[in-house]
Amino acid sequence: MADLKYEITEHIAVLSESPKGWTKELNLISWNGREPKYDIRDWAPNHEKMGKGVTLTIEELDKLRKILGDLV
Repeated sequence: MADLKYEITEHIAVLSESPKGWTKELNLISWNGREPKYDIRDWAPNHEKMGKGVTLTIEELDKLRKILGDLV
C-alpha cells in the first residue's frame, strides 16, 4: 500500500471518546496534498493512528446536515 499523506488543516469537533482514549472527530483534512475535505473518523491519542472513516465534500456535508436536521 502506498504512503498516505494527510494534514489536518482544521480540527472542528470531538464527537465522542472511547475508554481507550480514541476519539471520533470531525476535521478538515487534506489527503495527499489535495483540496481539504470534511472527514469523520476515529483517531488514536496524538493522531498517531487512525481508523476507517468517511470523507465528504462541502456539498455532501451540507446535504447530510439537511437530512440530519429533518430527523430531529
